[in-house]
Amino acid sequence: MKNKNVLYLVQAAMIAALYVVLTMLANALGIASGNIQVRFSEALTILPFFTSAAVPGLYVGCLVANVVTGAAIWDIIFGPVATLAGALGTWALGRMAISGGDRKKRVCQWLSPLPPVIANGVIIPPMLKYAYGIVPVWFSAVTVTLGEIISCGIFGLLLLAALQKHRRRLFP
Repeated sequence: MKNKNVLYLVQAAMIAALYVVLTMLANALGIASGNIQVRFSEALTILPFFTSAAVPGLYVGCLVANVVTGAAIWDIIFGPVATLAGALGTWALGRMAISGGDRKKRVCQWLSPLPPVIANGVIIPPMLKYAYGIVPVWFSAVTVTLGEIISCGIFGLLLLAALQKHRRRLFP
């Protein structure tokens, strides 16, 4: 039991650290925040499909990333909440995939980026308005959602496909 707790903690910490590093890379390129954002780190939001340790890891990673990149207080609060909501949705899809057959598993895999895309598309645009004065909200909703589709839907699904082969070894 003790080793399981250590593994869980190490996985969560590694995911958080990866999230921070990838966000800082995107920030250096000028695409990590604002109205148009494509965070490479958001590809990691498919990881709850494999392990529940990714849920707190993503939350902490987003929180730390927003602090170190100089985000406004509302972004520091609501950015991680959006990531947490998306991670929980992806985790639920992963649990559904375990209980189903091959077809159900494939459907859940394809849907796994959807919770983070929806959570960020709904939560982040109003936050951008109040934290940074970015308007109109509908335009932010479009651009944030498109950025999430790129990050989660394209990069995330590529990551999921790459990790699927080594799932049992990486996430026992």
